[in-house]
Amino acid sequence: MSKYVPVIGMEIHVELNTKSKMFCACPNGYELPLAPNTNICPVCSAQPGALPAINQQAVDWTILIGLALDCQIAKQSKFDRKNYFYPDLPKGYQISQYDQPLTFNGKLKIGRREIDIIRIHLEEDTGKLIHTSTGTDIDLSRAGTPLVELVSGPSIESAKEAKEFCQTYQQILRYLEVSEADMEKGQMRCEANISLQQAGKFVIENNEVKPLLDYELNPKVELKNINSFRALERAIDFEINRQTEALAKGGKLIQETRGWDDNKQCTFTQRIKETAADYRYFPEPDLPPLEISEELIASLAATLPELPQAKKDRFINQYQLNPESVEIIVADKNIAAYTEAVISELASLLSALPGIGSAEELWAKDGQKISKIVSNWLINRLFKYLNENKIAINDLKIPANRFAEFLSLVYQNQINNLTAQKILEEMFKGGQSAPAIMKKKNLGQMDDGEELTKIIKRIIKDNPKVVADFKSGKEAALKFLIGQVMAATGGQANPKLINEILKEKLIYPVK
Repeated sequence: MSKYVPVIGMEIHVELNTKSKMFCACPNGYELPLAPNTNICPVCSAQPGALPAINQQAVDWTILIGLALDCQIAKQSKFDRKNYFYPDLPKGYQISQYDQPLTFNGKLKIGRREIDIIRIHLEEDTGKLIHTSTGTDIDLSRAGTPLVELVSGPSIESAKEAKEFCQTYQQILRYLEVSEADMEKGQMRCEANISLQQAGKFVIENNEVKPLLDYELNPKVELKNINSFRALERAIDFEINRQTEALAKGGKLIQETRGWDDNKQCTFTQRIKETAADYRYFPEPDLPPLEISEELIASLAATLPELPQAKKDRFINQYQLNPESVEIIVADKNIAAYTEAVISELASLLSALPGIGSAEELWAKDGQKISKIVSNWLINRLFKYLNENKIAINDLKIPANRFAEFLSLVYQNQINNLTAQKILEEMFKGGQSAPAIMKKKNLGQMDDGEELTKIIKRIIKDNPKVVADFKSGKEAALKFLIGQVMAATGGQANPKLINEILKEKLIYPVK
């Protein structure tokens, strides 16, 4: 059987969070909790004689996205009419861009591979169809929302890589603060173009799939109706399998648009795919061409923030955080900022301790230990509370300096793990400082060796079988005894001191 390989390209539509719509002064329908058809005007509802006007903020943000993805920026651009008839398109055409997009020829790095970006252009969103048991209604409140479309090259090789491509793009958009790009809210819509081609019978040149010799390319299928990254991966995998089975049986594939049924976990035919000629593109006569100056490009480039990949690399190199932790931390711009503030405050607190030295000396000597403490308590503990309570990091009651103060106590072994968990839980509820909670709840670590020895002697005396097990070489017996001591001290005893005294009393007779 001939070996077929998947050829995948992505088309991603993202609503921009501007104050107004793309071509009128209506508030942006991005996330307005309004009744249907209340956020409309003569322009976005296509009343006769109404004329559009360009939203400059949307143009600037599209250029900014292009700069973030290493795109070339067009010096001249224009809008075009894309003609098609559908109930949610009030004008009977969409104002979009065809042969002169605002940005083009970019790239997005996924792992060790760079995926080409053919173009990023600006257009207007359509209205929304609402299907009910009695029929289908149309809400035009979303019509005219600024919509950025990214078209990738056909060089994505798997469903997993397609998902990572979309997730990375979403991160960049959020770092730029131009859109939340929430798929479940329809702010980001990922559509995949998939074909299966026989290995060795085609090449990809200039982002175009070309046959070799007399090979006839198989047509591509466009997948729509996908509302999550998980569904995207499953839909592409299903489509690859469907096409593979069809070709294996000698079937003939057709160029079509297919939807994804999340309940049935399968794709289904929607319509035969249109070509560019079907849309009868022509320049929008009611809008002037766009002239993009070098000054505008330079001023927008100067506002670019540190982007996710650069931040990941810096966190690994500067703070010695492991790559797995960095992936989690940097996924959210606000969490990354909080983490960096915590590390800065912690380094300041610890370097002020006697005999520690400067912050640079501290990191050189103990950087890995500190980064492990930070990532462990952030990811495994604090994030758990945030997720369980559905609280964003910006709404957290614990400021960075107080969390750093808490971590400094952990670093100095002034509180053990169990006590630290109790303190953090109280901090999360009320935002009090760790020292204040320790004083109020009497949670200071028990370091009194004499008192601890009395408790340990009693526990050894009460557990003769466990002591015998330890002396016969069973390490689990020691852990049991440590647990008994921790329980007897309310979890406040110094674990290191417990271990030392226990071993001493177990090896030498208890007097």
